[in-house]
Amino acid sequence: MDFPRGPEMSEAPRRIPVMADVARLAGVSHQTVSRVVNGQTNLRPETRERVLRAIDQLGYRPNTAARSLVTRRSGTIGVIGSRSGFWGPSTVHRAIQAAGRDAGYFVSSVNVQLLTRNEYVDAIDHLRDQHVEGIVLIAANDDAVDAARAHAGRGVPVVVVEGDQAKTEWTVGVDQLAGAEIATRHLIELGHERILHVSGPSAWTEARARLAGYRNAMYAAGLPPLLHVEGDWSARSGYEAGRLIAERDDVTAVFCANDQTALGLLRSLSEAGRSVPDDLSVVGFDDIPEATYLIPPLTTVRQDFDAVGRRAIQILRSALTDEAAPERLIEPELVVRASTASPRARDQREGARA
Repeated sequence: MDFPRGPEMSEAPRRIPVMADVARLAGVSHQTVSRVVNGQTNLRPETRERVLRAIDQLGYRPNTAARSLVTRRSGTIGVIGSRSGFWGPSTVHRAIQAAGRDAGYFVSSVNVQLLTRNEYVDAIDHLRDQHVEGIVLIAANDDAVDAARAHAGRGVPVVVVEGDQAKTEWTVGVDQLAGAEIATRHLIELGHERILHVSGPSAWTEARARLAGYRNAMYAAGLPPLLHVEGDWSARSGYEAGRLIAERDDVTAVFCANDQTALGLLRSLSEAGRSVPDDLSVVGFDDIPEATYLIPPLTTVRQDFDAVGRRAIQILRSALTDEAAPERLIEPELVVRASTASPRARDQREGARA
């Protein structure tokens, strides 16, 4: 079959940009572009930024095979994420990609579906076949930690985001234990004594740390922790937990493992005629962009995911260069909004009815 020949088919093919084109556009030497591409750090930040902008503008892609023969480095790192769609891991993934590019790396990403050990192992092997220098694994469940440990000592360091520091050589993340403690302590300082925790799944490092932080704060205040309700990070699990909690009179506050869980919980409590914060105070974890627009606006623990991304790349580079690694943990921040209040008003109403 003959295809119609339009004007575009007679045009000469676009020439592939080379390093000299990048140098000319950025106003720097060929050697400077080479240093940026090879990830060298002895450059002024404004120079590096100018070269990176020129690379993006031209669509320049270095010959990684030739460069690897000269430098014995690929200049590429791998990132393993998930297709879960949860805001926290997705935001960390984007932050790591940006931080990796800013550090002069090219980033190859793989997303896994089922979050199983075999999937993680396959993803790591796939990236190793691409000759990446290191890998950042964004999944803090036990299978991810096991997969990272299985590859320890094989020449390609694997940094696990929110991994168990006792089980992984390289890890980075927000201090989950401290975040749960400040969330629970906030409720205690308001006067709550009957505080329930809706946790994440027990196979996740973050969920276990947040449960431990909740219990630490309760014990420190001389209060008995209530039996927690286990969820799966989703709004649906928060909604189902809320249906159970709405029927209980022994709970005045709920600390949710993440904001999606809190979102579902708020909907369930509203449908049951329970007012937040008049009847129950609610705290989340993450500070998703929608948290301030919920009804009521959600008190939550903010995680600096951009800082996690930058720190992950710093730790990966320290693993590659044998330099001293930076601090693994990043401090969380409590953001107080309208979903938490003192339980005294409720207690006074109950006393008046009695």
